[in-house]
Amino acid sequence: MKPQYLPLMLACLLTLVTGLSASHQFDPTTSPTQDRQEPTFPTTVTQGELYDHYVTGNDADVIRTTTGGLLLAGGGTDQPDAFRWLIDHAGGGDIVVLRASGSDGYHPFVMRLGGVDSIETFVVKSREASTDSMLLNRLRHAEAIFFAGGDQSRYVTYFKGTPIEEAVNAAARRGVPIGGTSAGLAVMGEFSYAAMKDSVTTAEAVADPFSPNITLDRDFLSLPHMSGIITDSHVIERGRLGRTVAFMARLQQDGWLAATATAQGRPARALAIDRETAVLVESDGTATVVGPKTAYFMESARPPQRCEPGAALSYFPIAVYKVSRGSTFNFKTWTGTGGAALTAAVRDGVFDMTDGVAGSRERLAP
Repeated sequence: MKPQYLPLMLACLLTLVTGLSASHQFDPTTSPTQDRQEPTFPTTVTQGELYDHYVTGNDADVIRTTTGGLLLAGGGTDQPDAFRWLIDHAGGGDIVVLRASGSDGYHPFVMRLGGVDSIETFVVKSREASTDSMLLNRLRHAEAIFFAGGDQSRYVTYFKGTPIEEAVNAAARRGVPIGGTSAGLAVMGEFSYAAMKDSVTTAEAVADPFSPNITLDRDFLSLPHMSGIITDSHVIERGRLGRTVAFMARLQQDGWLAATATAQGRPARALAIDRETAVLVESDGTATVVGPKTAYFMESARPPQRCEPGAALSYFPIAVYKVSRGSTFNFKTWTGTGGAALTAAVRDGVFDMTDGVAGSRERLAP
């Protein structure tokens, strides 16, 4: 080769090598796993005047053995461990979600967890839907029923005193697990904060426990281990523990817990759960906690010192048992393990909570 051609040959080789290298270059922003598509779950959607209906999975009915229990969740991000528990207690059968707003948001979440025959959602638009034959048939054959969040006043308005209420109560009696979060949690107890008007804050509730925004209700769902209990959600996130105490005071003041000819008087009890946390209740009344935050079992057998219209609430002491992941609680004995005993009080409209031993104050808000 003539010397004058050598630089030209070297330049051509360099261009060829660079091109080959570029065509096989590793891109750190991609990986083989990113080429994989998330599984898709086809959903059948039927929109109607009474409700919108969504079905994902097998539309045919299956018969599975279920285990009774309650999934009681405080709202916010749903916990996979809680829904794995629900799927397991449903025997992997068909889950029916009831809601009064939204759409099929639970479907991909539940289907990705796996092990479930189907999930279907009814977004109910009116009380008239409560006599719909298909909706009632699906509830009567469901292996689990779950009330989504939203507006509990719609659940009370649409479902109370209807065949839907009867179907849910019958399902619980035959050992079907029932769940609810946020607004769904609100209707799980014997008593409920129905929120028929504006949502009441702690400041408003303790300043006047007869505020028009405190709209309490009873005689809706009748679920195992929830007798005598009122529930509340998002309690630390939104500073609601004080209003929970006000609800308890009203149960006592209004005589809803008073002795009758056939029953003794009962203490006021509440279950207040923070967001991203769930209390999972077994059929024997024992419960565990999942999620990163806390729940509070609250009780007082005495009447409030002052609970009257237009006056600041005084109600104390309130025994509180704070639980978190790893804690347990027994609804039958109203005792727990792995938690912390606290004492709450409202004095002249001021809410406070201490550890009951050293007197240090519990952190009540983020």
